Amino acid sequence: MPEPAHLRPVDADPPAGSEPSRGPGWDGITRPVTRGGTGRFLTDVIVEIGACDRDRVDQAIETARSSGVTPEQVLVDQGAITQEALSRAIAERFGLDHLDLTAFSVDMGAANLINNAAAKRYDAVPVAFLGDRGLLVAMADPSNVLAVDDIALMTGYEVRAAVASREDIGALVSRLTRLDDVVASATFAQDEEDASGAAEIVDLRESADDAPVIKLVNQIVAQAVEQGASDIHLSPDGTQLRVRFRVDGVLTETTTVPRRMVNGVISRVKIMSDLDIAERRVPQDGRVGLTIDGHAVDLRVVTLPSVHGESIVMRILDKSSVVMELDKLGMAEGELQRFRRAYQQAYGAVLVTGPTGSGKSTSLYAALGEVNTPDKNIITIEDPVEYQLTGITQVQVNPKAGLSFATGLRSMMRADPDVIMVGEIRDRETAQIAVESALTGHLVLSTLHTNDAPTAITRLIEMGIEPFLVASALDCIVAQRLARTLCSHCKRRVILSGEVLRDSGFPARADVEGYEPVGCARCGNTGYKGRIGLYEVMAMSEEIRDLTIARASADRIAETAVAQGMRRLREDGLEKVRLGRTSISEVARVTGTN
Repeated sequence: MPEPAHLRPVDADPPAGSEPSRGPGWDGITRPVTRGGTGRFLTDVIVEIGACDRDRVDQAIETARSSGVTPEQVLVDQGAITQEALSRAIAERFGLDHLDLTAFSVDMGAANLINNAAAKRYDAVPVAFLGDRGLLVAMADPSNVLAVDDIALMTGYEVRAAVASREDIGALVSRLTRLDDVVASATFAQDEEDASGAAEIVDLRESADDAPVIKLVNQIVAQAVEQGASDIHLSPDGTQLRVRFRVDGVLTETTTVPRRMVNGVISRVKIMSDLDIAERRVPQDGRVGLTIDGHAVDLRVVTLPSVHGESIVMRILDKSSVVMELDKLGMAEGELQRFRRAYQQAYGAVLVTGPTGSGKSTSLYAALGEVNTPDKNIITIEDPVEYQLTGITQVQVNPKAGLSFATGLRSMMRADPDVIMVGEIRDRETAQIAVESALTGHLVLSTLHTNDAPTAITRLIEMGIEPFLVASALDCIVAQRLARTLCSHCKRRVILSGEVLRDSGFPARADVEGYEPVGCARCGNTGYKGRIGLYEVMAMSEEIRDLTIARASADRIAETAVAQGMRRLREDGLEKVRLGRTSISEVARVTGTN
């Protein structure tokens, strides 16, 4: 039986082997060993091309039988193979060319033949014209006949498939509609409206959905979500509006909005979040729920009056992108066991410390997920409730109504809780109630703003909590930071001098093999993609309790904890450098210098 039209090869060139030749003149195309494909299992092809060994693949097949996902997805989730290797195997299985879209010269005229929505829906993008009637389409799944037929109908061309990774296709789709282009088109449309005497932007609530400013704001939010940003900053500087995204903890400028559109953009965001657009003198905060690419996203909006006008920060709460499983947060086995022992007890207090944005809430949510069983009554009080968890009663702090952490916590104690989570211990009253709750048979989880684990003890004592209460209530303190992970496609191996590491405050006795960032198209030329946690976990021992009662300094407590096996943040960071997960400069950035 002949192959379907879209699975026929683009040309009849002889195979170039299973490995691409990535020389200076490489065109980004890897041709299959066998044209036309065979009826092989994809897992067999993964082994044949050398992407993974047979034993690991067989283990993934066994895991897949009970987990409800495919063996190849298990391999990707476990880090045994990359998305790029998986796409290479798919191409080889079907006997199609594999495209590395970071090296392949994409014809943007072909790419723009279909809209972003269709490209995302099918994980497919046209990348080149083939003669007068042919169109080469990069696809993550070339067996999707419906996608091929739809793209052929949309474009009017005869489709020929090639394979590219979902990662590369997603990056290309995000480049199709540049935010700068949207700003330019919105500015042009706004000029036309101004020339025709249209109503002011303040009346956007009555405007059509395709108004240029609405399009611009929607595109800003959509692009931020696509890039995995945690925050959007809209900052006027007197001449224009700077748009910045915080991606992997680092703030970068994305585009600028001309001065004549600034009020319109600010008003549109305030309308979306149900804020008073006439009030520009005091801070406001609101919330808005959006649906982007089929999944729900919440925006927490804060306005701040500045000398150049109102600035806005939007915190993006995308539950689908948050990892809430402790095993996947990057905690080493020893630290993970100490943490688990603490929150699996029936009572006591477990604290997670670190600066704002260090992932404290995520760690507590992950812990709650493991203790969340029908026989436990779990109540949380948070400001705000970032993610709604099934089976847990979550209370939102409301200072205007008199509901603070302290008053809410006091009321929760009368609601027969087994586990209590306090979003943050900010004052003496909240700390006192939390400590007393831990001593009266409740498991209390909370966060505290300190730089390391030992300092949390002295911080509670400084708040006015008696040392003997702190010593009796606390079971475990976790300090954490979030460091960016190196891009797996472009990181470069280096030797780090032990002397330089020691001078920089790292506990290295000899030279260390590690990696440094380089930058490529897949990571936006930053050298990093994603984040991983750095942790120090201090379990309360009898010696540390004695030091707490004696009001010993944080340094003295730290020395004892280290002697008992606690690994400091920088030690954990250095280990992740050895494993190739992050770079030494990134660890130094997030942990600070001595």
